[in-house]
Amino acid sequence: MLHWRSTRQELWRFIQQTMPNSWVRLASIAGFGIILLMGIFPGLLTEGRSQAAHQLGLASNFRLVPTTPFLHTKTTTQPLSTEELNTIAVFEKAATSVVYITNTALRRDFWSLNTFEVPQGSGSGFIWDRQGHIVTNFHVVYGADTIQVVLDDQTSFDAKVVGVDPDHDLAVLRISSKNNSLIPLEIGSSQDLRVGQRVLAIGNPFGLDHTLTTGIVSALGRSIKSINDRTIEGVIQTDAAINPGNSGGPLLNSSGQLIGVNTQIVSPSGAFAGIGFAVPVDIVKRVVPQLIQFGKLIRPGLGISLIPDSIAKRWGITGVPIAKVQPGGAADKAGLRSLEEVPGGRIRLGDIITAIDGEEVRNYDDLAKILDRYNVGDRIALRIRRNGKDHTLSLNLQAVN
Repeated sequence: MLHWRSTRQELWRFIQQTMPNSWVRLASIAGFGIILLMGIFPGLLTEGRSQAAHQLGLASNFRLVPTTPFLHTKTTTQPLSTEELNTIAVFEKAATSVVYITNTALRRDFWSLNTFEVPQGSGSGFIWDRQGHIVTNFHVVYGADTIQVVLDDQTSFDAKVVGVDPDHDLAVLRISSKNNSLIPLEIGSSQDLRVGQRVLAIGNPFGLDHTLTTGIVSALGRSIKSINDRTIEGVIQTDAAINPGNSGGPLLNSSGQLIGVNTQIVSPSGAFAGIGFAVPVDIVKRVVPQLIQFGKLIRPGLGISLIPDSIAKRWGITGVPIAKVQPGGAADKAGLRSLEEVPGGRIRLGDIITAIDGEEVRNYDDLAKILDRYNVGDRIALRIRRNGKDHTLSLNLQAVN
């Protein structure tokens, strides 16, 4: 290839000698310039590209081809783990049994005296049987004038309260559904739960439809206070996220069986903070059939009324002092004595319950917790203190409201 400088000089001398006319000369110069550029610049580009390719260790005929990698990228779907597949299967099966509950109350306008409905709360629940019974928390339906239940297929029904048990924060509703596809949850057991085992919670936190959260059993045997300040014993603690709206929803084991009803959280902000509680299913299995049959929990009892703990503590009494014995009741038949007034206006203390079947009773909560484990008709050994001496009596527990 000719050197650029020598080629330019030779062309200029040729034009001056052969073309004296200035206009012709100018046109010729332009034409030869175009020809020259067309011949030289491609060579320069080719030469530069060859040098660059040589520096990269590539062949001199290497060509740069623009690409669009996104058009040619092949995406592959990662296979799900066995644990993920199990979680998905549990959710898809159980979600059809979980419902959304809204609670409205009637209010009267101060000026017009017209009544209107106002939203009072919301929560979750689950289908108990094919007869349309729905289980939820008592506090979800407390104070409600109307209750709406929304099923998994988004059909909505008016619900009626069948029975409530504030002591365990449980309630049973019923919907008149002609849908024969109501699918009850599979009922498990809370007796053999272990700390660390996997659990799943399904509900409607903050009104978000069918939300799944997972975690583990964090602790067992916790005690919490119900809405009426009664102690609920044997409660399950979990770190599965439970938020407002999850109340009344199911807590499931990894087989999809019901092991508890989500009820409370511990949180400074009111939202999830890692500690949630569920009423164990063994309590639910005992309470719900009675709420369906009687509309209330039929408790085993002694047929007595008690002196409040605050007064007993003021008097320095350890145990539960009896205030009154119901005539003809279990305690009366066993010969228990009540508080009575003696001549002169003085009060004589009656019997003080100190133990049941060898388990110490120090206050009303202890008594209620122990009796909760028994059924109506069970025979117990009752230890009492009378006039400073201990006595043991046997009696059959009776039904109390």
